[in-house]
Amino acid sequence: MTDHVVWLSLGSNIQPRANLRAALRMLRKACKVELCSPVYRTTARGDSNQPDFLNMAARARTWRHPADFHGNVIQIIEKQLGRRRVPGNRNAARTIDIDIALWNEESLEFGEPPRQVPDPDILRYTHVARPLAALDPDYRHPLTGQPLREIAEALGTDGIRQLQKGLAEGNDELSP
Repeated sequence: MTDHVVWLSLGSNIQPRANLRAALRMLRKACKVELCSPVYRTTARGDSNQPDFLNMAARARTWRHPADFHGNVIQIIEKQLGRRRVPGNRNAARTIDIDIALWNEESLEFGEPPRQVPDPDILRYTHVARPLAALDPDYRHPLTGQPLREIAEALGTDGIRQLQKGLAEGNDELSP
């Protein structure tokens, strides 16, 4: 079995501290979580009448392939943590959202409807790019060739703030 490196984007704005902790605990049971980014508080997009999000990223290793990892790890964690999708409102509040942001150094599609990797949101949103850049600033985006650090810097810091403490190994505290 081949090990694959996967970078995940995680976010929550419903009991975010508890849900991010729980998601990481569950991920650690399903794969080898190598590294976690700092946690960032970000303003909600699209619907300003909801709480801010807490966002972070994790780098992990898995023997699974993308569709298998998504269906048998991510979707199960989201379901167990009460993720509810609101038809017609992609920006609705959520207990947990986990996305495959990067997979090895590949560009690929999987699933139905097709999910793209690298996640197109890396190039669009600082709440995705900044945590990934904190993990691997010199990792080059498979499509643009830009280091994650440059992508994050170009997106700026409006609406995002790094929290004092993260969820790194051995540090299970989040500060406001």
